[in-house]
Amino acid sequence: MRDVFEIRAQDAGGRIGDLRVPRADVTVETPALLPVVNPNLITVDPSRFSEFGAQMLITNSYIIKQDEDLAERAREEGLHDLLGFDGAIMTDSGSFQLAEYGEIETDTEEILRFQHDIGSDVGTPVDIPTPPDVPRERAAEELRTTQERLELAETVDVGEMLVNAPVQGSTYPDLREDAGEHAYGTDLDVFPVGAVVPMMNQYRYDDMARAVAGAKRGLGRDAPVHLFGAGHPMMFALAVALGCDLFDSAAYAIYARDDRYLTVHGTEHLPDLEHFPCSCPVCVEHTPEEVRRMPDAAREELLAEHNLHVSFTELRRVKQAVRDGDLMELVEARSHAHPRTLDGYRAFLDHARQYEASDPASKDTFFYTSAESARRPEVIRHRERLDRLSPEGHVLLTEGPRHRDYDDCWHVKPPFGPYPRELSETYPLTAEIPENMDREGYEAAAKAVARLAGEHPDVEFTLAHDSWPGDALDYVPPRVALVDLREERLEGPQTEP
Repeated sequence: MRDVFEIRAQDAGGRIGDLRVPRADVTVETPALLPVVNPNLITVDPSRFSEFGAQMLITNSYIIKQDEDLAERAREEGLHDLLGFDGAIMTDSGSFQLAEYGEIETDTEEILRFQHDIGSDVGTPVDIPTPPDVPRERAAEELRTTQERLELAETVDVGEMLVNAPVQGSTYPDLREDAGEHAYGTDLDVFPVGAVVPMMNQYRYDDMARAVAGAKRGLGRDAPVHLFGAGHPMMFALAVALGCDLFDSAAYAIYARDDRYLTVHGTEHLPDLEHFPCSCPVCVEHTPEEVRRMPDAAREELLAEHNLHVSFTELRRVKQAVRDGDLMELVEARSHAHPRTLDGYRAFLDHARQYEASDPASKDTFFYTSAESARRPEVIRHRERLDRLSPEGHVLLTEGPRHRDYDDCWHVKPPFGPYPRELSETYPLTAEIPENMDREGYEAAAKAVARLAGEHPDVEFTLAHDSWPGDALDYVPPRVALVDLREERLEGPQTEP
C-alpha cells in the first residue's frame, strides 16, 4: 500500500484524496492542479499561487540545471526560496526536452540527485515519452527503456523526496496497462500518465481516455495518478472521472501570451470578446476593451490570472461533484460543450465496466440527460446484478399498473430495465428520466430484460411496454411475450402501481 496517498471520497473513477508530501511537510488535497513555472519566463509570480488555490506547482529541473546561474542559486537558496513558493514542488527531468529535441545532457541518476540537491519534493527520472501513433515495436522498445530507468530510479538515494514513475506506451492501451503494472510494482510513489500532450493539443480526448483507462487497469487503487500536461479546464471533469488525481498546466501562461482566454467550454480570443463571461476578479474589474488597450506584459499577466481563476474554480466544482455523487452529470454536461470532449466521454463509457467497480453503490439522484447516460456505470451495474434476483412463475414486467393475474409484477424503467417494486426507492432506480426517452435508453432497458430472461430460463415473462421502438424490442428474446400498452389492454383486473 502507498502510505503517501489516502482516498476519502469516490465517484466513478474520480476521488478526493490526500497526498502526503513528506519533504515539504504538507498534505495536498487531490484532485490538484499544478501550475507549470518556467523559471526563465514567469508570468504570474509563484508567491501568488495560493491566491488561486494552488497547493503544489511543477517546474523543470533540467532547465535549471542547464543554466549555470540558476543552478547555483537553486543549490544555495533551495527551490522554494528561488521560486518564492511555500507549497509542494514537483520537478520534471528533461523528458519533455528529450521528446522535442531528441537528446539531453543528463541521465536518471544525475537528474534525480540534482532534483534532491535543489530541494524538490517530488522528482522525476528521465523516461522516454513516446508520441502517439508510432509503430508498436518502437513503443514497446521505448517502454522497456523507461522501465529500466524506473528500476534504476529505485536505487538512487533521494531521502524523503517522492519520485514519479511515468507510465508510457503511446496509443496502445495494452502497453499502457503493462506499463502501469510494472510501475506499480516498483517502490516509487506517484504515477504520471505521460506523452498525452500531443493528443490533447490535437483534441484527441478519446485517445487520452483510452491511454488513462489502460494505465489504470495496471495500477493499484491506491496509486496517485498524474496526467502530465492536462491543462485545459474543459476536460478536468472527464480526466478526474477517468481516475486522475494530479494535473499540471502551462496553458494559463501560454494561452495568455497569445491573447487566449480560457473557459470551461473552450478557448476564446480576446479580440473577439465584447463581454467577459466570468465573475473572477479580473473579469469583474475589467472589460475586454480595457484589457486590449493594456501594454503587452500587463495584458498577459491579467489573462494568465483569469486563466488560473477559471481553472481552479472548475477544479473545485469537480471536487464538489465527487463529494455530492454527481460527477457523471458534470462530465456529461462538459462533454456536450465540444465534439472532441464528447468523443472522450464516449471512450470513457466504453470502459464503464472497469469504472463500475469503483463507483459507489448509492449516491445522489441519477439524471438521464442524453443518449450517453444509457451507458453509464450505474446502468451496467444494475443489468449485471439481475442474476442476484429470484423471480418465479409468470412475471409481468410493466411500465403500467400491476395486474393480479400474474405471479409477480415488476417495474420496467428505461434505461435500467426490470426491477422488483420493492427496489423502487433505491439508487439508481429513483432516476430522473425524460418523458421522451431516446432509442439508446430503450435499448439499454431491453438488454436488461434479455439478461433477466437468460438468467432465469424457467420463468415465464411478459413485457408490457409503452410503445418501445422496434430497434429496442429486437433485443428482447422471442420467449418473452410483448404487450404494447398503447395498443392493447392486458386481460384481467388491474391494481394501482
